[in-house]
Amino acid sequence: MRNTGFLLLSACLVLSIAASAQDVHEAYNLSDLSVQGTARSMGFGNALGSVGGDFSSVSVNPAGLGIYRSSELSLTPSLKINGTSSEYTGATMSDNSTRFNFNNFGIVLTNAPKGKRYDHRNWKTVSFALGMNRVADFNYNYTYTGKTNSSSASQVFESDANLNPGNATTINNSYGSMGYQSYLLNQNAAGQFATIVPFTGGVNQLKSNQITGGINEYTMSLGGNYKEKLMLGITIGIPVVNYQSNYYFQESLAEGNTSPNPSGFQSFNYNDNVNVNGAGVNAKLGAIYKFSDIFRIGAAFHTPTYYSINDLSSPGITTSRYNGDSVATLGGWGLQNEFNYHFTTPWKGVLSATIMLNTFGFITADYEYVDYSTMRYMYPGGIDFNTNLPFQEEADQINQEIKKTYKGASNFRLGAEGRITNTFMVRAGFGYYGNAYTPYGQSTANQYYTTQRIDLSLGAGLHFRRFFSDVAIVHSMYTGYEQPYTIPTAKINYGINNVALTVGMKFDTRSGDSRRYHHHHYNS
Repeated sequence: MRNTGFLLLSACLVLSIAASAQDVHEAYNLSDLSVQGTARSMGFGNALGSVGGDFSSVSVNPAGLGIYRSSELSLTPSLKINGTSSEYTGATMSDNSTRFNFNNFGIVLTNAPKGKRYDHRNWKTVSFALGMNRVADFNYNYTYTGKTNSSSASQVFESDANLNPGNATTINNSYGSMGYQSYLLNQNAAGQFATIVPFTGGVNQLKSNQITGGINEYTMSLGGNYKEKLMLGITIGIPVVNYQSNYYFQESLAEGNTSPNPSGFQSFNYNDNVNVNGAGVNAKLGAIYKFSDIFRIGAAFHTPTYYSINDLSSPGITTSRYNGDSVATLGGWGLQNEFNYHFTTPWKGVLSATIMLNTFGFITADYEYVDYSTMRYMYPGGIDFNTNLPFQEEADQINQEIKKTYKGASNFRLGAEGRITNTFMVRAGFGYYGNAYTPYGQSTANQYYTTQRIDLSLGAGLHFRRFFSDVAIVHSMYTGYEQPYTIPTAKINYGINNVALTVGMKFDTRSGDSRRYHHHHYNS
């Protein structure tokens, strides 16, 4: 899953005065899904809306099950190779990571009659499918560093402490108290808090984030073929969110900083370990209509996913000061936050068309529309003691911000498959994923925010009567912006490679007139 705000999940970026802005980005990350299923579908750009005959189609258009003429079992391990380059306050840095996971496993059980039973039955085939497709991937690392004399991340803690002076001097669940208890803030006689960081003379800043996890959608699907003209299908999906983040931010005195520094400040380190887990439920309805052996169209509707989410974070701060003889590390104070809430993703619509090139292959295209402005949070009852507002009132404010920040986005996928021999196929695909930000959401701190992404894919496969194997690589390119607190802004360029291998077997394959049918249905 790409994320061009890549402010993934609010607890990951607690160094933000505007907490609701982080929740706005979290909503997008939970809703921005892109199927990473079989290597075959990846090879032609996941343009699955009217092709069918592939397990990944149950997460795009389940009517694709109507193409099957035999039962099938498949498994897809994959390797994610991610590289990032960042720009922050004039400095550049790169980072990378490589991780292994499974994109897909599934079984399709097909009931296809033979002979006269086939000729006399209106419903030519019925298929039931059970398995998993990976629909989002959070595995990536990024790091950026730079120097600034205009602000300090410690001002976030300062602002929070001055909003709730009474809370800041007691150990409780607030960032103001974290700053005070870790000796990052001083309090004057009037009760006001101030950072000890002399940032006007220059401070070095470094942020590093190591993230793992993804969203796996477990599916149960049913599809059928009516009179070789109309394919219908339905999927019940249970997406499971699994996300872990190891977040680290350091701010230290820059060389040559001659600003008055009575506290002897040297550096402070902020770290946070975040675990987000949850599950949801959704449905997908689809149809494919075959006008002829050459041309077919498809349409699918995805209901919103209703999630129940558990968010657990463990932030902490340590502060280092020079006392005249040596540097002492103070504080080391942290807390644990746990929050449970519900979230609803947007609905999605998919329109598709495929041109079959007899037995030589096909060309296919998908158009996908997602209305991100319909994302919604539902918080539990009770009062947030940091803001003295009911939790649901805070959720309503975030939902209003979502409506202003996001709009509907259009996505396009184009793919082709060509048969070189009776058993060997090659594939290529292209994907464009459009901008989901409104003009209001695009402009922050004079930076331009976008969710545009381009995917380029290549693949090949060997398909025999009982066994098949496919390989594919997808290269994704996009640019993200991130603010480690309120200002300044880091620009991060992402280059992500997803290499996948699918192995599978077919069983109960039809004989006799099924071969005649296969001639017309190239991808069955």
